Amino acid sequence: QIQLVESGGGSVQAGGSLTLSCVASGYTYSSACMGWFRQAPGKEREGVATIYTGDDSAFYADSVKGRFTISHDNAKRTTNLQMHSLKPEDTAMYYCATGPRWAGADCDLDADFGYWGQGTQVTVSS
Repeated sequence: QIQLVESGGGSVQAGGSLTLSCVASGYTYSSACMGWFRQAPGKEREGVATIYTGDDSAFYADSVKGRFTISHDNAKRTTNLQMHSLKPEDTAMYYCATGPRWAGADCDLDADFGYWGQGTQVTVSS
């Protein structure tokens, strides 16, 4: 059974930093697409950052490039999202997700993420 458990959310002031973590279980973590997505109240879910655990190739939404960094640790089966220079518009529920990397495809923001965690709230105040 695939499980994803997020942690690390909280409340910070604008300009602050947070690191989200996602611990995965129940599948072959070392060759999977991992991603962080977010959804703010009244808005659609959007991709934030993704990574392929097989070669560390990563993709970012334009809105977070230069501020957020996605990384992973195969031994710990953990995917992290370091968030710096946080803005009020980063406020959202953040979800970890995983899915297969299909042959010839990238683990980008449009990849097939079929499994999701419960989410962790990030609130940035001005």
